[in-house]
Amino acid sequence: YFSDHNPPHFHAQYGNQQAEYSIETLDVIVGKLPKRAHELVLIWAAEHREELIQNWKQATVPSALNKIKPLE
Repeated sequence: YFSDHNPPHFHAQYGNQQAEYSIETLDVIVGKLPKRAHELVLIWAAEHREELIQNWKQATVPSALNKIKPLE
């Protein structure tokens, strides 16, 4: 989402549920996911935090975002 609000965050979706996570702390800002989905999001985000930060910076310009690999 270009020109999205601060703090730097990313959106995660599982089925029809969604949540926004702080990139810095990985805390949930808004929303809720089932426990297992939430745990997987935390694992993925910890592995890709630098990429999330870079994409946040690019989104504020705005400029094209880089794809980030899913959790394997």
